[in-house]
Amino acid sequence: MIRETDPAAIATAVVEMARSGRFADIELSFAPALRAVASAETLQVGWESQLSRLGAIGEVGAPISEPAPESWVTVIGKADLVKVSVPVTCERGGLTVVMAVDEVGLLQDLQLKPPLTESWTPPPYARRSRFDEHEVTVGSGTPAVPGTLSLPRGRGPWPAVVLLSGGGPFDRDATTGPNKPLKDLAWGLAGRGVAVLRFDKVTHTHAAQVAADPGFTMSDEYVPHAVAAVHLLQSHPAVDAARVFVAGHSMGGKVAPRVAAAEPSVAGLVLLAADTQPMHRAAVRVVRHLALLDPGAQAAVEAITRQAARVDSPHLSAETPAAELPFGYSGAYWLDLRDYDPVATAAALDKPMLILQGGRDYQVTVADDLAGWQAGLGHREDVTIRVHVADDHLFFPGSGPSTPADYDRPQHVDAAVVADIADWLAPRRPALARLLSTFRR
Repeated sequence: MIRETDPAAIATAVVEMARSGRFADIELSFAPALRAVASAETLQVGWESQLSRLGAIGEVGAPISEPAPESWVTVIGKADLVKVSVPVTCERGGLTVVMAVDEVGLLQDLQLKPPLTESWTPPPYARRSRFDEHEVTVGSGTPAVPGTLSLPRGRGPWPAVVLLSGGGPFDRDATTGPNKPLKDLAWGLAGRGVAVLRFDKVTHTHAAQVAADPGFTMSDEYVPHAVAAVHLLQSHPAVDAARVFVAGHSMGGKVAPRVAAAEPSVAGLVLLAADTQPMHRAAVRVVRHLALLDPGAQAAVEAITRQAARVDSPHLSAETPAAELPFGYSGAYWLDLRDYDPVATAAALDKPMLILQGGRDYQVTVADDLAGWQAGLGHREDVTIRVHVADDHLFFPGSGPSTPADYDRPQHVDAAVVADIADWLAPRRPALARLLSTFRR
């Protein structure tokens, strides 16, 4: 245990111990609530996965201390929490280690977050003069989250899309380093006549509240707010209520069929790099891939393999400690995810779908994931499947093998992906518009 009570000194010591591989020593400073959802093994997997992407640590910066957010204080039940952020510079980028330290020096929270080293700039295809943006609230009551509606200028009514980001506590833009792929999509589509609603995930806005709920599931993470977003768009006078779609990226794409099953008024789905392989098995595959880039991450492979085996175990239950499972997700979360079949759920829907995949994606792959969509839906005339060969997991175009370090430099979602989505929605215009379009030709 760290024999120190100064939050800044504790945070610096934690980073130095992680740097030297002393994860068990760090765990000794976990408060009981944090120990229930995380372990030395969990921390080791996260830390070594980050370093396999970023390279060796070059410098540990000065800790930045500030009062903890009110949401942390309320949920954790500690009035004297201090939030400490420690910037870490590596060979190929950096990260920020964020901790919540209580009055006796115990860690109530510990997160690895990316640095925002460069500001986002609009993609070249964004036609900013063609749409307006409005702040909205998605959902009601305590779990409500803030969002942004990008609304085309003109008469409408417009087709509309709800954007769902991937797994993790993403904001409405799916901010990843200097990149904002969902904002790219929103601005690209809104400039082409599609209303777009994106929102902060509940795991972003209410992180501490979610962490305190052992029964929280993937369905809880996505479905209530996605359905609320669909209803919000349908009630807007500038939106065609019959043409409100859901577009999900990565885990957001995986769960999109469940959203449409819960809300039958959804007009159709756009699935972007949506995974079909069980997530715990995919995690093992991805960490093995990262270990090829950094042999020092082999211990992380062994740890994630053990954790994934617990998910496959017939003894998995809601009472299984989250600290023994991948990513610190609860037993209830993994039970829900393990029992969910996205392809079968999608196949049961009588709705058109556009499925897009990046050919250079090592997280959700053509062989391991797209093959599932092709097998289950490829025969349907109302399902369009396309592979953008040069694109990675975030649909950033490039060449050569994709690596996690690619996400740390400013890029934009492939313009061809934006065009694919906009053009796929275009045939679903009202009958009169289609007739006029035919007359013009």
